Amino acid sequence: MGAVQAQDYAAAKWAVGLRMKAGSDALLDEALADGSILRTHVLRPTWHFVSPLDIRWMLDLTSKRVNAALSYNFRRLSLDAAVFRRTNAVLVRALQGGKQLTRLELVSILEQHGIRSNNLGYLHNLLRAELDKVVCSGGRRGKQFTYALLEERAPQAKTLDREEALALLTLRYFTGHGPATAQDFAWWSGLTLADAKTGLDLVGSKVKGEAVDGVRYWYAASMTAVKDPPHLACLLPNFDEYMVGYTDRTAMIDPEHAKKLESFGVYLLNPSIVINGRIVGTWKRIFRKGSVVVEPRLLTSLNKADTRALAAAARRYARFLDLPLELSL
Repeated sequence: MGAVQAQDYAAAKWAVGLRMKAGSDALLDEALADGSILRTHVLRPTWHFVSPLDIRWMLDLTSKRVNAALSYNFRRLSLDAAVFRRTNAVLVRALQGGKQLTRLELVSILEQHGIRSNNLGYLHNLLRAELDKVVCSGGRRGKQFTYALLEERAPQAKTLDREEALALLTLRYFTGHGPATAQDFAWWSGLTLADAKTGLDLVGSKVKGEAVDGVRYWYAASMTAVKDPPHLACLLPNFDEYMVGYTDRTAMIDPEHAKKLESFGVYLLNPSIVINGRIVGTWKRIFRKGSVVVEPRLLTSLNKADTRALAAAARRYARFLDLPLELSL
């Protein structure tokens, strides 16, 4: 996938688990704790899960664009290069030696060193430290996230020149998200459309393109068509890559269903029920007495095959959480 949007931690874990043969919520917690997965601001101004091997070259490629998107906030909060240098130096001293500290602990340390701001200002200080490759996620302490030094958390992180990084990110995107357009890649990566087109040129024959209704879609050459796809349902989390990885989502939902979804008062990026690639409703989970309740809200009636597929998807989610399932249909 290259990266998985992860501002909602529980949803992001399920997004990864959906794409694993035997993923579990506990396994993803362990991966974040031991640094097999890192969580940081990259691509667009939001958190993503990334591999520790990829985090440095990915930040080198995209951080300039993210900083540009945040420049208005930086000015409004009176945060400039001098402030960021001071903040980063304090953070390095506070975290060196393998320490992992929460945001509130780091804010207290910054205040002790005369770096004072409001809550939003401190958030942007830490965000900029992530983009400057100073800090990234540590393990969680209870339900609180911590920060750690990037150089200690990902000492084997790759460095690539810009063309190598652009080619690799392009290939990752069209492998994990194709078929997709150059515009889709530009949105997902936070790069310019010119960069997206250059990336496609750089990867050459590793991607293939096809025109459908006058629009050119690209996908990895290693992808093969499935002649008889299974009747499959998925309970997608909010902010799933299936939803946020594209600029145009019309192929995944019938127009009449899109209108119903709007009437629900539910934004399209909320948890969605997808059957055979198409959105047929939304869902929510409720924890009750040691079990998980899955409550679908359907946009259309389901036949027997759809109902069986939905029940199987709910069971898979319960297995991921290692909890008994209550399915309310």
